[in-house]
Amino acid sequence: MKYNCAVNGRECELSVEKEGLRSGSSFLDFADMTYLRPVNHRVQIERSDGNPVEISMLGFSFDGFWEELTACFGKRSLEALFVEEENIMMCEGEYRLPDESGRGHIALYPDAVCILPENSRAVRIPLCFTERIELSGYQLDISLQSGANYTVGKMGYDTKPFAERTQQCADRIKKERADILSRVSLQEPFTHKGMFRTKGPEQYWNAAFRKGVCALEFFTREDTATYLYRFSEPREVFLCRLNEATEAMGIHREIIYLPDEKIAEKPLYRMAVHRSEAVRFLRARSDGRLIHNAGHAQRLAEYLAAPAS
Repeated sequence: MKYNCAVNGRECELSVEKEGLRSGSSFLDFADMTYLRPVNHRVQIERSDGNPVEISMLGFSFDGFWEELTACFGKRSLEALFVEEENIMMCEGEYRLPDESGRGHIALYPDAVCILPENSRAVRIPLCFTERIELSGYQLDISLQSGANYTVGKMGYDTKPFAERTQQCADRIKKERADILSRVSLQEPFTHKGMFRTKGPEQYWNAAFRKGVCALEFFTREDTATYLYRFSEPREVFLCRLNEATEAMGIHREIIYLPDEKIAEKPLYRMAVHRSEAVRFLRARSDGRLIHNAGHAQRLAEYLAAPAS
């Protein structure tokens, strides 16, 4: 829908599109928005480049504009989180992230809980890595194996059924992944195995370690390289983040190895990297790739045998 309004004091016609806001030849991508805020019948938008946008003079169209803007922003955030499963519950409630709290939409999917605030801090909580799911009063606490803690709640009568279904989904997805991984074999030099999304059971990965170094091998339709990582954290910490990152990216493997300038050219990938701490963690520790060719096995052995730097 098109709206007559003013953007930073200049009158124009503005439309809300799937990927952002358009006025004539000007386009503001959702990937460049960090915060949406309604203030006195104006919409204030904070941008990643530090140049804010204020939309005013909407008149009686304000409520409709705000509803459409936040709905499209939320849908785009779900795309950036690579949510593919059918939604089970969508509620409005309170949330608490490790460093932020507020109100927003809380969504349950068969493999995840998604928190969708009116900013760029949307998160997808993978239920396969949950260590504790506990309902206390009107608050549902979710703890991950990595130590991250999230709280959602105050969703009215939906709170209890949301908590019950979240636990059911977590139990089911953990069993499914364990069954699939039990059929995945390991061969030297690989010592660890994992999966991407449970929806693609035929695609998995193996990892080989030495002190401070990891070689990651993908077993997918496009397994053309081995990905190398150098880290200073304890191996258990790195492995936990590796599991979260590979599950988060699903089939979009390129987001862990594309250089920053290539990620910058793809708005959806910019949003995806920004919204996944585990993906950023893995990207920051990249140590290159080994292309599959005649000399691959020897170069991999040399990499793993080299002394730690």
